[in-house]
Amino acid sequence: MPIIVNLDVMMAKRKMSLNELSEKVELTLSNLSILKTGKAKAIRFSTLESICKVLDCQPGDILEYVNDKK
Repeated sequence: MPIIVNLDVMMAKRKMSLNELSEKVELTLSNLSILKTGKAKAIRFSTLESICKVLDCQPGDILEYVNDKK
């Protein structure tokens, strides 16, 4: 999939664990893990908003489009 999830990068920059982020965004650990590993097929804007609020970042810091036709 050409959409890359950089949640692990932003969590490392903010020195935040998956458990801590899960508690702060009120999302289950398993759903957040699916998102972090790039296995998610979709994300709600409200979830993205919560993650960006907690990590103090922009949606583009979390999601990246990579053209795979190179």
